[in-house]
Amino acid sequence: MIAGNGRFPILFAQSAKAKGIDVIAVGIEGEASPEIEKYVKKLYWVGVAKIGKLIKTFKGEQIENAVMAGGLTKSHIHSKLKHLKFRPDLRTINMWYKKLRSKHDHSILAAVADELAMDGIQLMSSIEYVKHLVAEKGCLTKKVPSEKEMADIEFGWNIAKDIARMEIGQCVVVKNKTVLAVEAIEGTNETIKRGATLGRGDVVVIKVSKKNQDLRFDLPTIGLETINYLKETGASTLAIEAGMTLILDKEEVINLANRYKISVIAL
Repeated sequence: MIAGNGRFPILFAQSAKAKGIDVIAVGIEGEASPEIEKYVKKLYWVGVAKIGKLIKTFKGEQIENAVMAGGLTKSHIHSKLKHLKFRPDLRTINMWYKKLRSKHDHSILAAVADELAMDGIQLMSSIEYVKHLVAEKGCLTKKVPSEKEMADIEFGWNIAKDIARMEIGQCVVVKNKTVLAVEAIEGTNETIKRGATLGRGDVVVIKVSKKNQDLRFDLPTIGLETINYLKETGASTLAIEAGMTLILDKEEVINLANRYKISVIAL
């Protein structure tokens, strides 16, 4: 497992362990939580720009299949001092300047997958191991979206799909059929905060997958932090995509949304 930030790497490792699967984890320095070590057979650490070291570590453990779990801080890509801060190895430099056609998230992750494949390491989808975390279709909470909120969802859904297709982001915030915020590099939580501030509460948040979503990485994900952001900003409804969204700590997320009287619906 290539482990990034957030709860997903821990939940993935717990699920794999419960299934009797030994996991060798490579944590990305500055991103992954040391807590992962409790649930894996071995834990190594590599820098975010050390693809050569990552591959060497996997090959040393005779790994042939790998998954990506967790996110990376996207703003690092545009840091003025990124080359000094991350000190990329030669494999990363070669990939970045010679093989990448664009610097979109999908292009970068696909290029990393290609580098792994060149050394006989196949990147797989993590969903097969955490199917219990995938959102099922329907309203997941006691509070059902109102007619007005459903109209906002219908209005914003295709817009969210369009921005995802254009590699801009995967989330929009809507109120009264007006788009208040579109996700870019700042991420979902900051988008929610910005949109809810402009809408002064009671906004609808829509988060979707990309067209032809590569299930090996970058799946839409929500968790307890998402619900807390919705509560803090006064958002009333969250619409996600059924079958394509991971809900981390699923039972706790739904219980928290019920306590806050927030609607969560998967379409």
